[in-house]
Amino acid sequence: LVAQGVDVIDFASGEPDFDTPDHAKAAAEAAIRTGFTKYTPSSGTDELRHAIAKKLEADHGLRYDKSQILVSCGAKHSLYNLAEAFYEAGDEVIIPTPYWVSYSDQVLLNDATPVFLPTVEEEGYAIARTRLESVITPRSKAIIVNSPCNPTGAMYDRATLEVIADVALRHDLLIVSDEIYEKICYDGITQTSIASLSPDVCARTVVINGVSKAYAMTGWRIGYAAGPKDLLTAMANIQSQSTSNATSISQKAAVAAINAGDEFPSRMVKEFDRRRRLMVQRLNQMPGVRCRLPQGAFYAFPNVSGVFHRRGPQGPLTTPTDVATYLLTEARIAAIPGEPFGSSAHVRLSYATSYEAVATGMDRMEAALRKLS
Repeated sequence: LVAQGVDVIDFASGEPDFDTPDHAKAAAEAAIRTGFTKYTPSSGTDELRHAIAKKLEADHGLRYDKSQILVSCGAKHSLYNLAEAFYEAGDEVIIPTPYWVSYSDQVLLNDATPVFLPTVEEEGYAIARTRLESVITPRSKAIIVNSPCNPTGAMYDRATLEVIADVALRHDLLIVSDEIYEKICYDGITQTSIASLSPDVCARTVVINGVSKAYAMTGWRIGYAAGPKDLLTAMANIQSQSTSNATSISQKAAVAAINAGDEFPSRMVKEFDRRRRLMVQRLNQMPGVRCRLPQGAFYAFPNVSGVFHRRGPQGPLTTPTDVATYLLTEARIAAIPGEPFGSSAHVRLSYATSYEAVATGMDRMEAALRKLS
């Protein structure tokens, strides 16, 4: 539709709409001018791994040697390296739902089995001990933790993280902690890394992160993993035979972004917060829609099951995909249906777009929903 010149408001985007900070771009330009354009060590430059180690210690009190840090071509790449190194045929990997779509596919690509752990919207998508214990079997190998969560925007409080950690310790599970949205938190809440709970928990946790979301650098493709040395060495060996190293120029930009601290992400979060409040307020005024206020990331995840079985031009809406399709054709807004995230009741709407686009998009969505019979 966009290619045809149709005015579509994009609520589907999974990346900040802000530009990469100038200091990161300047570092990349300097790298090009000075000829820093060759291979680097496959695990990343010492400079970047040192910056990551300093950041992890400053933010979470975590202390890692550079041999425990692997720089990759994005957080997704780090997760894939881990899957290749750790999951085997017959293993089960616990994934709380709703979940980011790549988790399950990466498990399946390595002949392991994703085991979905349902969470409850009305409970803030928290992980309950009894539910977690109920899905553990002798084949359970790992649990993936994503806080703040894509798509729900939910964050795990310390009590929930302690439940996960205790169960993981007792059942010998690896904890995979995807913390890519850690800097995008609201209402004075700060993200707690599960690895920071204790040395024992840290020893069985792989922290996954990167510069894409916090510093608006999705296209630079820099992620990283930090964790147990033996596992990180195996992940590095896999990476050395696939992508070799992350781009040298991007690594220089990442150093500058990380070392500059939180001023840039804080400014971004302030603007995201304006959009978040507007979007959720408007969603909760729409017929058949209810939406929790996300604590982190930049997505609203409204429950649209209240419009199921109401009729549009193509017939009754019975699934999130039906709703998303109707919104695209009738309201000219792009939303992501909930099914790929493991939800049969929600759509995902990104407010990583302008405040004005949020306001206009909400007007269009409400008008379209009120047309349903």
